Amino acid sequence: MAQGNGEVSGMTDEREIRQTLAAALVEAAKSDDRIVVLDADLMSCHATKCFKEAFPDRFINVGIAEQNMIGIAAGLATMGKIPFAYSFAPFATRRCYDQIFISVAYTGLNVKIVGSEPGVAAEANGGTHMPFEDMALMRAVPDMVCVEPTDATQMEGLLPAIIAHDGPVYIRMFRKKAEKVYGAGDKFELGKAYRLKEGADVTLMASGIMVARALAAAEILAEQGIDACVVNVCTWKPLDRDEIVACASQTGAVVTCENHNIYGGLGSAIAELLVRECPVPMELVGINDKFGQVGKNAYLSEVYGITTNDIAEAAKRAVARKRKA
Repeated sequence: MAQGNGEVSGMTDEREIRQTLAAALVEAAKSDDRIVVLDADLMSCHATKCFKEAFPDRFINVGIAEQNMIGIAAGLATMGKIPFAYSFAPFATRRCYDQIFISVAYTGLNVKIVGSEPGVAAEANGGTHMPFEDMALMRAVPDMVCVEPTDATQMEGLLPAIIAHDGPVYIRMFRKKAEKVYGAGDKFELGKAYRLKEGADVTLMASGIMVARALAAAEILAEQGIDACVVNVCTWKPLDRDEIVACASQTGAVVTCENHNIYGGLGSAIAELLVRECPVPMELVGINDKFGQVGKNAYLSEVYGITTNDIAEAAKRAVARKRKA
């Protein structure tokens, strides 16, 4: 199981996640003719042109018709194909939710859904395109696996497991270059959480772009005498029960960190587990029941309270609550 070095590189990844996924699908498709790609007229946004060029007969641009895309993907899955259906996250989830629920999940079909530009990453596309609710929706679908890769290396490393999993998967994909967390040689599995830094006082459980921020927050906390454990919970469903409970038990306090609404999101999922298995003081860093808006990532992160400093302050509150208990 990949652990990572637990250090913030301070470097942006050399590869975009969208390019990494598209290129990895091309490579996988060379030896697996079941893999097909569908895109809702966003080929440039998703870098899927390379798949179209490599396999024109296994690529379908459905146009701006996401509900139809999911129906086509379901049909392909009934014929033994493994379709990857792409769109911006709000359109890949809430716009075609009934098709996902009934045509894909209810019938147990092997469809992979890629929702891009999660949360504040939507930036200039604004509130209509800024998904703070997509994982909450997909978590509520029975048997849906929900995963949010942290960087290009993890996206590439998770793809074989996503392909091998016989059932629906939702991939929450940051499109561009993320902060580099993992290096060559790290291995990944669906349903596993990855401990990046050990700590004794509080556990920071993060996903996606929030992982690098949690690592940076741990450095701030260390300067203030607080030893933070950092865990990348890249699979939101199913959660890695053993690792999450072990870390919560070890530190006695938890902060969840997500680029998503705290209602129904990662914090909710972890709270649902810990309230039964290991109740500890918890703080949730995420979007607090708000709609999106236009702005740059840094500005929006400040507005919605999901910065490195916000994580550090939440950790101090959690530790203080633990010490009072």
